[in-house]
Amino acid sequence: MSVSVRIPTILRTYTGGSAEVTAEPGTLREVIAGLDVAYPGLAGRIVDDTGNLRRFVNVYVGEEDVRFAQGMETTVPAGAHISVIPAVAGG
Repeated sequence: MSVSVRIPTILRTYTGGSAEVTAEPGTLREVIAGLDVAYPGLAGRIVDDTGNLRRFVNVYVGEEDVRFAQGMETTVPAGAHISVIPAVAGG
């Protein structure tokens, strides 16, 4: 069984316009690495050069913000839903 990943509008150019894609379960780091294989360049918009989440990108596994869990080592079990939410600025 896979996990589903909701892709924000701004990143859908990497997924061919798909709002939701699937990935294999594992740690969040493994899920994002798998997404980057299937959708080259996507991981670079979610994680920085050190492999950590970019400052203005929030990721939720289910209802839990991974920054308050184990970060990139958060377990993503089969059947889970991941939401990638970039911060929006403006005024």
